[in-house]
Amino acid sequence: MSVPILKQGGVLIASIQSVLSDQDLVQLREDFADKVGRYRSKGVVIDVTALDVLDSFATRTLRGIAYVAKLRGATAVVVGIQPEVAFAMVQLGLALDGVATALDLEEGLDYLRDAASGSLGHAS
Repeated sequence: MSVPILKQGGVLIASIQSVLSDQDLVQLREDFADKVGRYRSKGVVIDVTALDVLDSFATRTLRGIAYVAKLRGATAVVVGIQPEVAFAMVQLGLALDGVATALDLEEGLDYLRDAASGSLGHAS
């Protein structure tokens, strides 16, 4: 199942609505890499609100999407990680090191707006 990537101004937004296969996740990463360059996007939002689990491969792939976006000149933010998912990720030692996160789409877009205006400090 492919994930549609919507273009909103200079931002690409993908809302993952169901658990994806490993191949679907790899395809999403490739689609983002292509579209960031094609549309000269400066921001990427990956919305995982609908997911009740993020396994190690999904976590690594989300991190990979963010790193690829950065190398292509865009800032990425993952939004909507549910509390249960966050607890499970911590217990399993899964991390999105160096990847910005936000509670929801609105906060993610605010984060990207702040990043574009240069009002953010350095991300860790």
